[in-house]
Amino acid sequence: MSKNEISKEIESKFGNHLRVRVNGILIEDNKLLMVKHLMGNGKILWSVPGGGMHYGENAAQNLIREFEEETGLNVKITKYLFVHEYLDPPLHAMEHFFNVKSTGGSLKLGEDPELSKEFQILNELAWMSLEDIRSLPQDSLHQIFWRINSLEDLGLWKGYFNFGNISIK
Repeated sequence: MSKNEISKEIESKFGNHLRVRVNGILIEDNKLLMVKHLMGNGKILWSVPGGGMHYGENAAQNLIREFEEETGLNVKITKYLFVHEYLDPPLHAMEHFFNVKSTGGSLKLGEDPELSKEFQILNELAWMSLEDIRSLPQDSLHQIFWRINSLEDLGLWKGYFNFGNISIK
């Protein structure tokens, strides 16, 4: 499978329509749980666990499911934080971020059930300090992490954000 094939698969499954996503911020021992995604064409994206919402499940149910699918961990939601509009055509998503606490499970890299075995994009799980996050190239990091001064910043934000996205006129 080529890097270009992965990009085409991502576009066919997730592109050219608006998606609603839920994301969980799990901080333990001053480290944030991050997931490395292989996005095709050599592009890497580090972000927190999360994914698209399923019709008929509320945000909490979706996030709990996504966290277990991607990380093997069980979580409870402790607080709604903010919404971020991700717009990088062909991808467009309204991303809701929540603080979560681990309630059990065993940390292991999972799979995205929306993608076939040959096109899995989840590549690595890592507990990252602020310094680890800052050491990543900006273009491989979700935009919400570009300007943070501490992991606690993520828990202080309220409202709507659109960091570094392409604007459509």
